[in-house]
Amino acid sequence: MTIMQKTLWLITYVGNFSAGYFYMHSQSAFSFALLIATLLYSIIGIYDVYFSHHSLNRLYPVVAYLRYFLESYRVEIQQYFIANDTEERPFNREQRTLVYQRAKNVRDTIAFGTQRNLLEDNYLSLWHSLSPTHINDSAKRVLIGGDNCQQPYSASYLNISAMSFGSLSTNAIEALNLGAKKAGCFHNTGEGAASPYHLKHGGDIVWQLGTGLFGCRDEQGRFNPSTFEATAKLPQIKMIEIKLSQGAKPGHGGVLPKAKITDEIARIRHISKDYDCISPAINPECTSPKDLLAFIEQLRSLSGGKPIGFKLCIGNPAEFLSICKAMLETGITPDFITVDGAEGGTGAAPVEFTNRLGLICLEGISIVNNALVGVGLREKIKIIASGKTASSFDLLAKIAAGADVVNAARTMMMAIGCIQSRHCNTNLCPTGVATQDPARAKAINVDDKSERVKNFHHNTLASFFELVGSMGLDDPAKLVPQMIKRRSPYGAQMSMGSLVAPLPVKALVDNVVVDESWQHWWQASSAEKFYVNDLFILKSPEFHQAKTN
Repeated sequence: MTIMQKTLWLITYVGNFSAGYFYMHSQSAFSFALLIATLLYSIIGIYDVYFSHHSLNRLYPVVAYLRYFLESYRVEIQQYFIANDTEERPFNREQRTLVYQRAKNVRDTIAFGTQRNLLEDNYLSLWHSLSPTHINDSAKRVLIGGDNCQQPYSASYLNISAMSFGSLSTNAIEALNLGAKKAGCFHNTGEGAASPYHLKHGGDIVWQLGTGLFGCRDEQGRFNPSTFEATAKLPQIKMIEIKLSQGAKPGHGGVLPKAKITDEIARIRHISKDYDCISPAINPECTSPKDLLAFIEQLRSLSGGKPIGFKLCIGNPAEFLSICKAMLETGITPDFITVDGAEGGTGAAPVEFTNRLGLICLEGISIVNNALVGVGLREKIKIIASGKTASSFDLLAKIAAGADVVNAARTMMMAIGCIQSRHCNTNLCPTGVATQDPARAKAINVDDKSERVKNFHHNTLASFFELVGSMGLDDPAKLVPQMIKRRSPYGAQMSMGSLVAPLPVKALVDNVVVDESWQHWWQASSAEKFYVNDLFILKSPEFHQAKTN
């Protein structure tokens, strides 16, 4: 027997004897409570020693439950009592506090200097100008719509990213949409369809078509043109976005746990509520680059000429260049491309996918921007950045990297009350944001929280425009990668643009690319298919010889 087991038997024997003795002689309430407690302790301990499936319970009966209890609060203990202001992930306390302050419209300044290590490797910063200026009002919005778009849309620099009804509660969706209306930005529906709660308050909507085609699918899960057209022509729907992949789980498809699927969600998505809703990893209408572009053309026609784009997390750059080649061959171009980052994600995703797949947002934007410049199509297509935006500097860095506008998801959730408890996939969100439990969701006051969305949007943009002006610019469109400085391991500051050489206009088409990586990706790409072979490896005789040996 272990020491803990011997201790259990000792406590059981002595406790039962003592409690029984005192109870028989005193008949007091205390003695009776002591007897009951000792009996319960004994029963639980005996069960743990002889019947428990857990090794800890067998070795440390009863006491092991104390570990389980403390472990259940580990995240909260870490967040509230141990972590400092700059070390938590994915959003540290400094970032969360900034969002809450701006959402509540209270002071967002700090005192006594920065808490950041300005000399740490890869630290990003800006060079200011001794001649700061102001941003022209005419430069505070971005027009999205290419040559074939009949209904271009004027977008804010900061918008609400994709979060679907199902992942978020009804009140959360309503608060975000009413906030979007008050702020003058758009609200992306996420892949769960344009629900009545997205449409209720009249905020501008970007309707996302996920790989499950929710809201416009037939009985077999394929695209239904008639149901799509009926929704797409609603005046509140300003743009349509085809989701190819997302940053949290590229190559996986969306996941809505069974616990969060209500009758209403099942009806809106046209799915069963008996099991998890798993979207396919690939859009059935976009299995090749040319299929994707044909689908874009079809949606543009059915919607009455509204801006159509697609969303993806960049993986192999050659696969994105395959889409670019298809654009050149077909003459069909999207109106916008949303670039998600591997650091993004608001809901459930496998750990390995979240931690190990995809490029971060700044890298993905750089690839997409350079590729579109290299094929001569950048002026026709707007780039929307998505992935971890908490501050005006986050916004500025993405636009400098090559984006035109930016979407934010998790910080918009924080604006309506999210506390980063990380229970989004359990239906137990403590603030009523990411849950379908009506008892929790009712905690969100739609009118009050919509004001906070508006405040966060307004205050972040005000700081953004001031930050751009401090660099001597009068238009955010003049931001370029060279303006973002990254601290090298040797202590010197290097411009972000120098890390990835920018491509000249039509350099890929005219075959004047000097960079070996771009040459390789361009040669490996194909307008006919997404998957590409690695020409440097699979066609190398040395590789085949080494594999044979």
